[in-house]
Amino acid sequence: MSSHKTKEEDEVPQAQRPPSPPLHTTPAARGVHYPNFSAFRPRDVRIPCAQGMNHVAWSCDGRRLAAVGIDKSARVFMPETSMEPRQASLFSSAHKDDVDYVSWNPTHPDLFCTSSSKDRQVVFWDARQSRHTQAISLRFSPLWTDYSPDGRTLLYVSAGHSLYFLEYGSVGDDPKEKWHTSDKDSPVASTATWNHTGDAIVLTHHQETTLRVLEYPSLRLLEKPAAHVAGCMAVALDPRGGHLASGGRDSIVNIFDLSEWISARTITACDRSITALSYSHDGEYLAIASAGSYIDICATETGAPLHRVPALGASQTVSWHPSKYVIAYCGHAVGQEKGASPSAVIGLFGPGMSN
Repeated sequence: MSSHKTKEEDEVPQAQRPPSPPLHTTPAARGVHYPNFSAFRPRDVRIPCAQGMNHVAWSCDGRRLAAVGIDKSARVFMPETSMEPRQASLFSSAHKDDVDYVSWNPTHPDLFCTSSSKDRQVVFWDARQSRHTQAISLRFSPLWTDYSPDGRTLLYVSAGHSLYFLEYGSVGDDPKEKWHTSDKDSPVASTATWNHTGDAIVLTHHQETTLRVLEYPSLRLLEKPAAHVAGCMAVALDPRGGHLASGGRDSIVNIFDLSEWISARTITACDRSITALSYSHDGEYLAIASAGSYIDICATETGAPLHRVPALGASQTVSWHPSKYVIAYCGHAVGQEKGASPSAVIGLFGPGMSN
């Protein structure tokens, strides 16, 4: 492979390295061997379109990658087989407008849902069939969705920054189980994420400097740690259960110790407002999407920046594969290159992902 850098890589600013971490946190002391991220190259899939992709997400088994944002549809790829857009499965004819978000059921690798704030619908799908299994029209515009760990409750955050719930089960005298709206209170939130046991929810708000942790189902406030000097934009839970990362408009990422809800370390490698965070499957690495045209990968135990992945545009989301060192992200390439037209972009980065 050629060692020459692309124009995009030359233009991407290098992440600033923090002071040396304590010796006991280093990979050598812990017997951890970092992947050689600099040996990998991004693989960008372009779909000609004036809009960008809004969100990408992996199925719980990692075999499928879903992308939404254009054509009122969801595209589901099998990355180990092909990322050719024409070979993706297209799930359409349910939404009447742009799709904002996609979430996979954590208990079943074929089940997922899509949401659209413009047509005010959450639509449920089974990847083994082309027609949706259920569509729910809502009073409020859903922007963000997240399944509970048991896959039987779905939270959604509206465009008006309020939190609501859908529940799966039988209603009244009808024994058939289906999704239905819940009458629980609607706290203020911009994003919301379940904890690993499903008995608490972490909320952020783009105008608040603190996180909020609510007990579920009571929605009683449990914790309210200070997080950022500007609004909180994103959170991610360590799969090992000990830490939570938060990102803000101040371009800082804080990693909280969940036993005491104090900031254990701060990542200052980023240059722009944080838009999304994702932990690797083993909790060793944090991928950070921001308003810059790149994805930062940092070590969670030290906060050290390990690699900056050049992207074709700013990404609203980033997601680690559930069992591999591969990240997916998406965005919009505005066609600045000579002769290039605007495109929706899905990016993959990791071993085996080079073009």
